[in-house]
Amino acid sequence: MNIGEAARLSGLSAKAIRRYEEAGLIHPQRRGNGYRAYGERDVAALRFARHARELAFPLAEVKRLLALWNDSSRASAEVRSIAQGHVDALEAKAASLQAIAGSLRHLVSCCRGDSRPDCPILEELAK
Repeated sequence: MNIGEAARLSGLSAKAIRRYEEAGLIHPQRRGNGYRAYGERDVAALRFARHARELAFPLAEVKRLLALWNDSSRASAEVRSIAQGHVDALEAKAASLQAIAGSLRHLVSCCRGDSRPDCPILEELAK
């Protein structure tokens, strides 16, 4: 199938498919005219990658998970370790964002938001 059909079946754009090919996630066949030919396995890998990216896995981890998915002798412990590491990173990022939001919330509460020019938000940002 061509890239348009692979895009339709995988739920990805053609641009994303090319990016995943460049990253080595898929390896479509090349026809005599140079066009890519995608098979069912490519589409399955693209769906896998799409779902993993929806869960915010970085591309490098998507590649590792895809390799494990393709390895019938894999140890689920390795998959679990990758997923747990990702959960830990997401939770750390969420805590960091919550702290930032708290700081900004405090600044907003200190600003009168009236017609006067003094503003504690701008004063803090200028430090």
